[in-house]
Amino acid sequence: MLGLGVLASVAPARGWGVTGHRVVGEIAERHLSADAAREVKELLGPDGLARVSVWPDEIRSDDELSRGTYTWHYVTIPDGETYDTIDKEPQGDIVERIQGFARVLRDPAAGKEARWQALAWLVHLVGDLHQPLHVGRGDDRGGNDVLVLWFDEPSNLHAVWDSDMIDHTRLSFTEMVRFIDHATPEQVEAWQAAGVLDWVAESMALRQQVYDVGDRRLSWRYRYRNLPTVERRLLQAGIRLAGLLNAVFAPPPP
Repeated sequence: MLGLGVLASVAPARGWGVTGHRVVGEIAERHLSADAAREVKELLGPDGLARVSVWPDEIRSDDELSRGTYTWHYVTIPDGETYDTIDKEPQGDIVERIQGFARVLRDPAAGKEARWQALAWLVHLVGDLHQPLHVGRGDDRGGNDVLVLWFDEPSNLHAVWDSDMIDHTRLSFTEMVRFIDHATPEQVEAWQAAGVLDWVAESMALRQQVYDVGDRRLSWRYRYRNLPTVERRLLQAGIRLAGLLNAVFAPPPP
């Protein structure tokens, strides 16, 4: 039996962990067009996409900056429904915010600070949307309520996907990027051709695999089956983020 009293004390996870988000940002930076790279540098200065990728989580302790942003990190779509059929969050969800921040970033009249924040949010949210449990079923807070043991340590399913499997590799974000950033030109083209709702559908399709937890004692077998999916989703997120930024910062046609 699991020690549920102990497990219940595990804090809810909130998105890819620091390493995962930085992996997404670093991969995206490696696939930017010259125009996009120039615009990103103009907005961020010496900070790259990897560094700002965690800013939306860092501001959670700042009531003014984070007010009303909680629902931006996910979308709830129960089994059998689609994004078009659900009741939308009044304060916005991850799909609406990705689309909204892309519009801000395209608008030079928005001001540098607003565009800086829009870019940081885009880096973060494109990553979050590729974590399957950020497209939740609506019955367990995106896996936060699914209590598990991860190599005999208390955790929950969301945390396993956010950070536990990634941290278990003992890789830095730059090492992980070096190991996984090997998409073929055909994969890059196909992944960047998919839209935001396609990313949602992909995460939903992975939920059955994610929830296959047996007796909830997770270790090598679960890691072996699922770490390749984690790595693929991080790679897809980075490639797609680059594609989104390349389109946002593309020069207007003559």
